[in-house]
Amino acid sequence: MSLSQSTMATIKATVPVLRVHGLAITLRMYERLFENAEIKALFNQEHMGPNGKQPKALAMAVLAYAENIEDLSVLGGAVETMAKKHVAAHVKPEHYPVVAEALLGAIADVLGEAATAEILDAWGQAYWQLADILKGREAELYRAEAVPA
Repeated sequence: MSLSQSTMATIKATVPVLRVHGLAITLRMYERLFENAEIKALFNQEHMGPNGKQPKALAMAVLAYAENIEDLSVLGGAVETMAKKHVAAHVKPEHYPVVAEALLGAIADVLGEAATAEILDAWGQAYWQLADILKGREAELYRAEAVPA
């Protein structure tokens, strides 16, 4: 899925906000996400919380994604790392809608009225673009894992 120029412009315009509020958004996203016990079980809880490395890593990944929305090839290494971690944790395509709901809800929670319909729509589209990239790579990794050596 390719994003329109206006969607990419909206995503780029959120970069300063992500620099300030990115960690708060990812922390809130995980709070929302972990209301689902099945999803919570996929994560090492020692890496979560305000001092955990996972919310910080995700905040930085979201920021890098926004900064490079017009040239995602820059993120190839990061996407590969995420896909491998997802496969190791047994993340499946059916988990992505739950994450989308948690992320967009967290953006709305943290930014309040500043989370306009335009911003939420743009981030919804951007999320699914990245999700499709990750799901494609994860499918390749799952297939490779299933092939006997």
